[in-house]
Amino acid sequence: MSMRVQSGSARGRSIKALPSGPEVRPILARIRKSLFDILRPRLAGSKFLDLFAGTGTVGIEALSNGASSAVFVDASPQSCRMIEKNLDVLGFRDRSRVVRADVVGQLNLLRGTPFDIIFMGPPYKDQDRLPLALTVPAICAVDQNELLGANGIVIGQHHKKEPVTDLPAGWEIYRQNAYGDSTLTFFRKQDVRE
Repeated sequence: MSMRVQSGSARGRSIKALPSGPEVRPILARIRKSLFDILRPRLAGSKFLDLFAGTGTVGIEALSNGASSAVFVDASPQSCRMIEKNLDVLGFRDRSRVVRADVVGQLNLLRGTPFDIIFMGPPYKDQDRLPLALTVPAICAVDQNELLGANGIVIGQHHKKEPVTDLPAGWEIYRQNAYGDSTLTFFRKQDVRE
């Protein structure tokens, strides 16, 4: 399976993707386009973190659109190898890092590294097709490990029925966009304004 980079310096280039399943759900092209239309003014020179990176398409799109660096985090060794191959093919390896880790339990590996934009696309369901609801636990891990830089934002792609309340103290939702059964929710610290 392959996908194409939609915009920026690598626009139209093909990248390999793992077969989709309950644990790997590549972001749909129309959602990715909408996301990057929103993010484009923030991307130049930004430090980007792609959590539950899966195929790596979101972080790769960020690099293609001028992010100065991107870190990809995924627990799957197969996903990490695929991301590394895609970064090599596109010539983005020198501006990126791939970390094999559990997002909710091991973000301390990046502790104190501030990012300007953090995207998370956790799987909606486990292998038994049971809902996972990982967005808020991942935000708690980001908060505990001080990964959001000043004026930074976090975007979570999640199932429309997944609750995204009970955020850590000082966090708020400032935007939501719905796409069928998926929602992009934009989070920030409350004392930060655009």
